[in-house]
Amino acid sequence: MWRERLDALEPYLHTWLAHQERDDYWRHGSVCEDYGAIEAAVLAVGGWADPYRDTVLRLLEHLDAPVRGLIGPWSHQYPDRGLPPGPAIGFLQETLRWWDHWLKDEPTGVLDEPPLRAWINDPVPPATSYATMPGRWVGEDGWPSPSITWDERSLGGPADQPVIVRSPLHTGLDAGRFFPFGNATDLPPDQREEDGRSACFDSPPLTDRVEILGRPRVRLRLDSAAPRAHVIARVCDVAPDGSSTLVTRGVLNLLSRKGRDKAVEWQPGREEDVEFELNATGYAFPPGHRIRVAVSDAYWPWVWPHGERGRLTVRPGDSALLLPVRDPGADAGRPPIVFEEPEQAAPLAVTVDPPAEPRPERALTHDVATGEWVLDVDPNYGGSRTYPDGLRYEESARETYRIRSDDPLSAVASSRWTIRLRRGAWDTEVITAVELRATAGEFIMDSSIEARANGETVVTRAWHHTTPRTSG
Repeated sequence: MWRERLDALEPYLHTWLAHQERDDYWRHGSVCEDYGAIEAAVLAVGGWADPYRDTVLRLLEHLDAPVRGLIGPWSHQYPDRGLPPGPAIGFLQETLRWWDHWLKDEPTGVLDEPPLRAWINDPVPPATSYATMPGRWVGEDGWPSPSITWDERSLGGPADQPVIVRSPLHTGLDAGRFFPFGNATDLPPDQREEDGRSACFDSPPLTDRVEILGRPRVRLRLDSAAPRAHVIARVCDVAPDGSSTLVTRGVLNLLSRKGRDKAVEWQPGREEDVEFELNATGYAFPPGHRIRVAVSDAYWPWVWPHGERGRLTVRPGDSALLLPVRDPGADAGRPPIVFEEPEQAAPLAVTVDPPAEPRPERALTHDVATGEWVLDVDPNYGGSRTYPDGLRYEESARETYRIRSDDPLSAVASSRWTIRLRRGAWDTEVITAVELRATAGEFIMDSSIEARANGETVVTRAWHHTTPRTSG
């Protein structure tokens, strides 16, 4: 059975890149195509450091079924794990209350809670990890919330004074990991270097605390010198000392500005107004700080560059940031939102053997002569774990992302992953590798897999695959 599955294997990236627009392949698994299809009660949970956070607000807004939302400061981990960023909560108790109400018809009070319970991050200096984020829990009576109003802030300056945006292609290397798991280098560091590679528009120093909750939007009047381009907007909290903390960000592929189901090339020399959402967040900007909008046309390695190098021309006087500002008096008269302390079963008696020479989790190098930047990532899976039944599990991975600052066709992403399971007389190991690169007209993928049993190769396969670039 194992060999049959390996023989039938096809790299999923082949399929994904064959569907670069939103077609039936993606619609099939998208809740937004028919929210009414969900009839069961939904407890939607997310974290501000987790890429799935936006889904919670969409479900709250559109589901007709009973729904409650919970968004904490967490990464891609369970809320009771206590991994950075905290604080952790008694998530086991929360889920038991939910199941006891809907499966046992017990009065647990889950529907007496606000439809949305969300964590508002207080301002923090930039760092790649926080043991605990300062802040507080707030409750909203629905979504969209009556306590949220939209504050439109012009990016400033006369409309007839354009700003050129042509970011070095290594812009984005300080984005942090797309899926943070609570490791020491997961979150975005100080954004000053990224800001220096972007066009920045700063507010005056704030006179009052500005608290936002929801998905900010950016509206830009711009022109693109190339038919295909990206625009990336980041919102940062700039402290009086100049440090820049990333609050939220968003990306628009200009080919998809008319909808993700079709690719519409830009007509260079023709200005358009484009508007797009940024990721949801809950954050408080303090008095004395500035709100920065940083605009770039590159964000490697999160966004694969188009094949032609171009530039954007933005008119800040006709552009704006739209913030979902929360009423500072919204909590008046409300009982505080509290959670029980985390409870978990005692962990298994697992023995962990660390690797002999642990590598850095995230290392960045720059070849000054060639202009190449290399981001080397270790997801920190090194070492082995031995379980009480004798099972020994080992996992290692390495991701490498390469690009030259001025050449979009120099982008290369590669990954090598090894998993080994052994116990008693049996020993299995699977090694996978993939490399993705592109020409101006197509994506090129080289993939391989080798499966071993007791030291002997059972299956080895390799693929060389090309896909035309339609929207990517």
